[in-house]
Amino acid sequence: MARIPTLTRDQVPERFQAAFDHETAGTGGVVESGPGSVMINSPEMRLRANHLVGYFREVTDLPLKLQELAMILTARHMDCQYIWHAHSARARQQGVSNELVDALRDKKPLPAMPADEAALVAYATELFNDHRVSAPTFKTALEQFGTRWLTELATMMGYYTLLAYNANSFEIDLPEGGPEPVLPI
Repeated sequence: MARIPTLTRDQVPERFQAAFDHETAGTGGVVESGPGSVMINSPEMRLRANHLVGYFREVTDLPLKLQELAMILTARHMDCQYIWHAHSARARQQGVSNELVDALRDKKPLPAMPADEAALVAYATELFNDHRVSAPTFKTALEQFGTRWLTELATMMGYYTLLAYNANSFEIDLPEGGPEPVLPI
């Protein structure tokens, strides 16, 4: 069970009600699940954060396979059940191998992978483990993705880290069932 109750419009200060209304327009006036159910407690902040989500969903030409891989790398490094639940099956659907997804989930040695995936995995691993990226790893990633895509990948991992902090600290509930096993933590 989540640590906080679902926010309703009558609990929102008047100056933030327009943002709340905008952010809940598609969900019947409430947000009951996912990291958004936490972020809606600050409606204006969520509204602003969702501009970035809109960019990733509607504007970027960053391949979906790389986006989903960045999301599950973040989920695994942050031990975030919710993001793993939401994106591991999608990563498989976008072309990330079953072997790689399973190895990430189970913290097993990683299989051979295409150059783009290997560059992203190395970049993310150093960034999450060391909080920086070595010159050789950065050079490989930059050559593989170019400046714009590498910037977008780093930003996406940062954004999903933000979501993971909300999901983990507020202990949001996972939806029932799902196509993937939970992360062993």
